[in-house]
Amino acid sequence: MIEEFQLVQVMDQQGQLVQSEYEKDISEVLARTFYRHLIRIRTFDRKAVSLQRQGRIGTYAPYEGQEASQVGSALALQEKDWLFPSYRDHGATMTFGHSLLHILLFWKGRNEGCVPPEGKNIFTPGIPIATQLPHAVGAAFAEKRKGTRNAAIVYFGDGATSEGDFHEGLNLASVWGAPVVFFNQNNQYAISVPMHKQMKTKTIAQKALAYDIPSVRIDGNDIFAVYFETLKALERARNGDGPTLIESVTWRYGAHTTADDPTKYRNQEESESRRKDNDPVDRLTKYMRLRGWLDEEWTASVQKECAKEVDLAVDELEAYTAADPSLIFDYVFATPTWTIQEQKEKLLEQLRGE
Repeated sequence: MIEEFQLVQVMDQQGQLVQSEYEKDISEVLARTFYRHLIRIRTFDRKAVSLQRQGRIGTYAPYEGQEASQVGSALALQEKDWLFPSYRDHGATMTFGHSLLHILLFWKGRNEGCVPPEGKNIFTPGIPIATQLPHAVGAAFAEKRKGTRNAAIVYFGDGATSEGDFHEGLNLASVWGAPVVFFNQNNQYAISVPMHKQMKTKTIAQKALAYDIPSVRIDGNDIFAVYFETLKALERARNGDGPTLIESVTWRYGAHTTADDPTKYRNQEESESRRKDNDPVDRLTKYMRLRGWLDEEWTASVQKECAKEVDLAVDELEAYTAADPSLIFDYVFATPTWTIQEQKEKLLEQLRGE
């Protein structure tokens, strides 16, 4: 079975193209766009971890190491498509146009952080594992019923494939021919549980066979493979050919969240080895240097611009209007029940010191 799902690569770890037919599709402009987004989301991620350690935001889910999977797939989307993230996919959402301020507000625990920019179809991050998959199928099916060419992409980790929502989502999408791309970032650990302890299957891509859905297994640190395979899957969806499952094989360098200690369950020397040999940013850098598309002045300017943008978002976060604690009661039911109203009144009394 594993032979049917060999890892698709366009660029190897040394930055060399292994599929020369893509050379005509990779321009300097495209490569520089990829590079800028990779640096941008990595800068944000590192800043957010620092903010959490300083107590300036809440628990945070880092994604460093998975940038190519998120940037390459998000840049394949069109303006009116739908994006359904998990809690680790804010790199994809900011690439697709989400506000850095609102992403930070989300990690600050603010309701405002769940609101996407006007006109952007970005769903609230799914915190319960895999619940966003059926939602994505529903949105995609609605677009099909409307007769549009809009598609949906939904992100999830390897642990999500052990949940019922994964199977329900794939089954519904298959039956309905929904224009949705299931984008699995297989970072090989569901919190502390390695893939081989979660499932007997050798790949996640092969799980699509049960639902008669095409699938592909790609090198998730090769941004070209991610981008072009996601484009293909989205085009299938737009043309009425239904869903696709993509298994993007990658790795998270750090903890599952900032509340987690990965040294308790994983050999961190392996992470450092992967950073040295297979980092998604370094691979693109090598490719661009080989073609003379990268120079120190330009890379320094990109890094400076990204740092400035992130710092500005942090300043906006910390100048934001103070939260109203009573709001946590206001969006549970359209009309609050007496129990919720009573709880709200008690909280307000405590805040007033009564």
